Amino acid sequence: MRKYVIDANLYIDAAEHTAERSALEEFSTWAAPRLYLSSVVAAELVAGAGTEKDRRILESSLFGPLVRRGRVVTPSGAAWDALGLTLSRLRTSQGLETTRVRRSFAFDVLLAYSCREAGATVITRNARDMERIRRVFAFDFVAPYPSRVATP
Repeated sequence: MRKYVIDANLYIDAAEHTAERSALEEFSTWAAPRLYLSSVVAAELVAGAGTEKDRRILESSLFGPLVRRGRVVTPSGAAWDALGLTLSRLRTSQGLETTRVRRSFAFDVLLAYSCREAGATVITRNARDMERIRRVFAFDFVAPYPSRVATP
């Protein structure tokens, strides 16, 4: 059974737009047994939470159920190594200025590699950065949301 990890951008979109919330809820309903939380995504969401109340809501409604079930994907030492290697290779092949790398791009590398290690597919709307990362190492991602019938 395929595992899924939802990128922070989709949770943020769902918080801000009714249509995106509906899409996330629909996906989450059928994919619930396959959903995992990335500790990278959790950190991004907590960092962006506006208030202590918002952080408590994240903990109780999103993080808590997945943590209790042991469904957390966390970057390993190899994922951190992959971050350095990815940035180095992109600097060499594409002229990436490492001093100008967005924090979110670095987080995406950690997310991608840790999902690769866990055998999980990243669900994201950020296909451009994911394609760029995939030029350095293989991993699975899909722009939102995978179809229930197309998923093994």
